[in-house]
Amino acid sequence: MPISSSGRRSAVMSTRSWWLPWCSGMVMVVAALTAGCTAQGGGGQAEGVCAIAAKYEGRTYTQVANVDFTVGHALGPAEFPPCHDTPNDGDAAGPEPTTAYAVDGLNPRIAIAIRYTSDEVVLLAVQPGGSLPPEVKTRTRG
Repeated sequence: MPISSSGRRSAVMSTRSWWLPWCSGMVMVVAALTAGCTAQGGGGQAEGVCAIAAKYEGRTYTQVANVDFTVGHALGPAEFPPCHDTPNDGDAAGPEPTTAYAVDGLNPRIAIAIRYTSDEVVLLAVQPGGSLPPEVKTRTRG
């Protein structure tokens, strides 16, 4: 007995046959547009973004956002480690010197403040295992 396929099954198969190439094409277009957007403003190369981190007295501190704090007295020299996140950034770049400041109410072994730009001071904390120290966590907003 001959087996025949219905017209509906053929319609489903034809939909599948154009759907996969169409989706693949859209993924490639989105990927190309995304790559083009990230490269703008960087002279044709993608701009990199390093996490804000500093070394002070042998410890590495990383930025903590949305924290209320008051900057205290200067503690001493610290440094921003080099950021090698963009191509052709040169291997000669070394750490950038800065000054660590105390944070009122926090031990400097836990958190320090660093002037990141001329008008921005950021709080940095030691985050062992990626977790925020409880003394700093209680000061976070939201």
